[in-house]
Amino acid sequence: MFTIKTCGTTLKVLLVKLVLLLSCIAMQSMAAEKSSSIQTPALHAPAALAQSLLLQNPHARTAISLNGPWRTIVDPYENGFYNHRYLENPNGYFKNASAKSPSDLVEYDFSKSPLLEVPGDWNTQLERLFFYEGTVWYQKSFSLTKNSHKRYVLYFDAVNYEAVVYVNGEKVGRHEGGFTPFQFDVTKQLQAGDNFVVVKVDNRRERDNIPTVNTDWWNYGGITRPVTILELDRTYISDYTLSLDLQARALGKSRISGWVQLSGDSPKGNTNIHLQLPELGLDSALDVDSSGKASFSFEANPQRWAPQNPKLYKVVFRYGSETLEDEIGFRDIRVQGEDIVLNGEPIYLRGISIHEEKPGGEGRAWSEAEAVKILTMAKELGCNFVRLAHYPHNENMLRAADRLGLLVWSEIPVYWTVQFESEAVYQKAEQQLTEMIQRDKNRAAIILWSVANETPNHNLRFTFLKKLVAKARQLDATRLITAASDTQQTVGGAKKIDDPFAELVDVIGINTYCGWYSDKPSDCAAMRWQSDYNKPVIISEFGAGALAGLHGDKNARWTEEYQDDVYRYNLEMIDKIPFVKGMTPWILKDFRSPRRPLPEIQDYWNRKGLVSESGERKQAWYRLRDFYQGKAGG
Repeated sequence: MFTIKTCGTTLKVLLVKLVLLLSCIAMQSMAAEKSSSIQTPALHAPAALAQSLLLQNPHARTAISLNGPWRTIVDPYENGFYNHRYLENPNGYFKNASAKSPSDLVEYDFSKSPLLEVPGDWNTQLERLFFYEGTVWYQKSFSLTKNSHKRYVLYFDAVNYEAVVYVNGEKVGRHEGGFTPFQFDVTKQLQAGDNFVVVKVDNRRERDNIPTVNTDWWNYGGITRPVTILELDRTYISDYTLSLDLQARALGKSRISGWVQLSGDSPKGNTNIHLQLPELGLDSALDVDSSGKASFSFEANPQRWAPQNPKLYKVVFRYGSETLEDEIGFRDIRVQGEDIVLNGEPIYLRGISIHEEKPGGEGRAWSEAEAVKILTMAKELGCNFVRLAHYPHNENMLRAADRLGLLVWSEIPVYWTVQFESEAVYQKAEQQLTEMIQRDKNRAAIILWSVANETPNHNLRFTFLKKLVAKARQLDATRLITAASDTQQTVGGAKKIDDPFAELVDVIGINTYCGWYSDKPSDCAAMRWQSDYNKPVIISEFGAGALAGLHGDKNARWTEEYQDDVYRYNLEMIDKIPFVKGMTPWILKDFRSPRRPLPEIQDYWNRKGLVSESGERKQAWYRLRDFYQGKAGG
């Protein structure tokens, strides 16, 4: 190759620098796309639906299910997305191409690729993917009778962790976060007849993700919750909320207040939304303002939802040809000094922590039947409360809790050591908090939004979590805010809650593992605790590991006797702390964790469950059940 020197630098070098600059710009553009979320369209705008306009109650709408077998391609090098220059390939796997002639070069074929069930994680469906973290492509073909007077929304209950979604070869959007729903308006991409959806799913752990790289649960990858195409009117009810009115409560009155939101095309001739609560005799036509929103407030005195009486009311919205029904309970939750007060009465929260894992084995739980089975186990334990750790669980869990009468702590995975100094990471956390609250704001069972678990105590973390608390209060003023802390100091022989973040929450969560990670079990009963915050405290975690069926001396780790002894002395300790108003011991059931490799004991299971993965109840189950029976008065 010849070169021409100019100003002391060769043209060859300049060309190389130019190529590198263009590549850098391209990569920055892709990174910007990766970190951005779809912006909220104004009412009447034809743009795709925004993340901040998540449809309320999607599964009560006319829908086409895309559940079932999907074709999949495992792609650890992301060859289906990037070319050999690591630039996004315009002809990647999402084109779902096939060779038209023997001379065509197409190096993939979805039609001959393995099948995976959706909803489901890939780790427990294919043994070779048990430890796999990376990209898997999912493809689904389906037929659609398209109505030109309807709008079509592709709705995912959850994909772990990053999803890039294509419809008929066209990218429709991207979502980050493994435990919250997302949606895209795909009206213009869908066609009458044959269609296909391709999703690039990537569950790689990254330092700037929420959660970050190190967790104590299995990183199940895949389309882990249902997928549907929702058929909506051109103008449709997108969102609503109903609750007891806080201002009326302060005046000693009882009112139900809320709002309903229309989205889509501009209303034509009809500016009212019809609202009914038949059992309460409420029947009203609501005026819609220029933004498509209708607010309301009615005098009403519904029965209060409570664990002993989980009363739900049928709510009906009608607009145009659309009828949308829900079941909603009404209850009042607040704190008074060191008490948690439900419907005007102090309550002791008899709880248990739960991971979203199948009740009879491994893998992500997602179905209504699994939710009922898990929560029924909690009720058999004597619980009136569950902590859904460490991320938002599927919507079936919340609706089942509503029906079964279990109060709920719901949490986002700001877990351990996320990058608290990063504004981009904060935005990811706020997005997940927003999506959790938007989806579940009408579930009476939820009384606590949790913004973090076991985060280190320093100023950057404090600022990060303070912003999350403010956001949660902005989105929902009807519930309490909490977080689980594991920072305590020993002062004068007593454990003192010393986390300044406790000033910001309504209820303080404390994780403490006396008898397992510190001290001997017998030391725990005499342990004293101090708090200067005049707030209720929940012991959000304590416990010990035990292999079901392993018996021996109570001083021998991993035996059921050792775990039972830890529960015995911790329950004695907790029962003597006056400001503790509840607990959620760790944990209902053994769950998969890559942090737990001990052969013949753990085998990649966290063994702190009161129930084994096969459903066998350990000794500590019965000790906690008996303790809760005493707390319940029988």
